[in-house]
Amino acid sequence: MLLCHVVMRCGKIPFCKSAARGFASWGRLSGVEFQGVDMHIMFVCTGNICRSPMGELLMTHYLTGTTVRVSSAGTRGLPMHSIDPSSGRLMQSVGIEPSGFRSRRLTRQMADEADLILCFEKQQRKDIVTLAPAAVRYTFLLNDFANMCDYCARNGMVAGKTIQERLQSVIKRSSMIRPLIPLPKDIADPHGREFDQFCIAAEQTNTAIRRILKSMRKHYVVTPAPVRSQIVA
Repeated sequence: MLLCHVVMRCGKIPFCKSAARGFASWGRLSGVEFQGVDMHIMFVCTGNICRSPMGELLMTHYLTGTTVRVSSAGTRGLPMHSIDPSSGRLMQSVGIEPSGFRSRRLTRQMADEADLILCFEKQQRKDIVTLAPAAVRYTFLLNDFANMCDYCARNGMVAGKTIQERLQSVIKRSSMIRPLIPLPKDIADPHGREFDQFCIAAEQTNTAIRRILKSMRKHYVVTPAPVRSQIVA
């Protein structure tokens, strides 16, 4: 109880409350099938102990019961480190057990084998595509990909019945729609900072993930233009 009280009061970002609400409502969102071919989503930050573990654990929670595999790594990750205690507390506060997490350093093979890589800073994307040039086609800042999913959903550009097919449809259109969406913002590294900075990073990460998944499940209807009455002279 004390932990939840502390988490709820950190900064101005009520991560505990919004994430819990997100978990409760996710099952009621409709419009997509979860069967289909496997897909591998990988979150990448710098050390793989603060932001990307939260991304991995949150996305895994949301996609429980699907064939989507979620993992994480760090561009400068030290292998086999536990999740940062502050990130771990935040995950526990929303019912996710983080104790089994261990960090990894990103390799070219890892990047090449992923279907979608989501990172947190522009420099991380540069590091990823330098390491694995072929990954440039499917590596995005988390907020950038969320913006793309929003745009595609609003404009009827999301295709496919399964979550995997719909995500792939956005990836295929990414180069075309990037000039049409807002410039993405980094999610700052909270490592070594106060606990409220971890809350902000968690809230921003959770919000972006939910935007992505909700965009995959929404059905947007384009309303036809009104027909003018013909004026007879």
